[in-house]
Amino acid sequence: MIEEKSWEDFRSSGMLWWINMILHTFGWAIVTEVSGGKVTRIFPARVKFRGFTEEGNAEGYQKVSAYLEENATALKEEADS
Repeated sequence: MIEEKSWEDFRSSGMLWWINMILHTFGWAIVTEVSGGKVTRIFPARVKFRGFTEEGNAEGYQKVSAYLEENATALKEEADS
């Protein structure tokens, strides 16, 4: 029922961007520090900014869309079971 994933997987799928878009509404974000392509630290934070750049949003939507395309069948099967 549970498949552990890495923070790198979470970020590359676009899910971190998606969740942070929601959290920004409330002045929060999940902050990641990355070194050498690896997440080295992650923490919740209060933030004053809201939203992302147009380029950041475009990249986020592309990543989430690719994730959905690759996982749509499995997601549907899991929801139906």
